Amino acid sequence: MSGEARTDVEAVEAANAALYDAVERGDLDALADSWLGGEISVVHPGWPVLTGRDEVLRSYALIMANTEYIQFFLTDVEVSVAGDTALVTCTENILSGGPAEEDGSAGPLVGGLVVATNVFRRTEDGRWRVWAHHGSPVLVEEEEDDEAGGDEGIDGVGGEGGTLL
Repeated sequence: MSGEARTDVEAVEAANAALYDAVERGDLDALADSWLGGEISVVHPGWPVLTGRDEVLRSYALIMANTEYIQFFLTDVEVSVAGDTALVTCTENILSGGPAEEDGSAGPLVGGLVVATNVFRRTEDGRWRVWAHHGSPVLVEEEEDDEAGGDEGIDGVGGEGGTLL
């Protein structure tokens, strides 16, 4: 890999990290700065396709307003750069929590896995900005419970046990 290609990959990795960092901090201004203007799109797990800058940023504002705590541990990160377009695939290992308990203690934490594809475009000023994000939940196999039989599927009817996160 040439020095220029390595620099592009590193710049895209930094832009990708900044995207997740903005969500973790609940910083909508930094998040907005991470995205291109105009026709962008996002698919959050379980949501329909959202297009346009206003709709995409509104979706993140809703997520941030309704999530007390969120942290992303990115694994399996792969970056590919072709000219002024870059593709990042990764696994989002997400730890999130709801509102604090009445006694002031931290609310319950929930873990989840999402596979994500982030598409970046290089702007005229040389910055990499998000063009599209697509996140899909990962089906995680549960360990079988010998006492309970462990033979129920997602719908509880039977089959290979698993949980959709």
